[in-house]
Amino acid sequence: MPILVEPEGRNPSTAYVRQSMSEHVVYVLECADGSLYTGYTSDLERRVREHNAGDGAKYTRGRTPVELKYTERFESKSTAMSREYEIKQLTRREKERLVGLE
Repeated sequence: MPILVEPEGRNPSTAYVRQSMSEHVVYVLECADGSLYTGYTSDLERRVREHNAGDGAKYTRGRTPVELKYTERFESKSTAMSREYEIKQLTRREKERLVGLE
């Protein structure tokens, strides 16, 4: 959700729009070896680029390229991280159903 920002002491006509920083994303990647990786980020595009560049999680470094298969967006970091944990506890089959691979 965009937020209108009016810097103090400036003319209101110079207000600008800033994207909300409250987006927290849980994502599932499919790695080149067919394995699934679940993570959390506040900048999804950057994080997927990092994974593919070998700068992401240790798990994905030797399993590139990765492909984004699933996302869930949350207003709070704590809710997103709780959901990340829940997904990580799922079996492989349950994760495949979640992301639509089955």
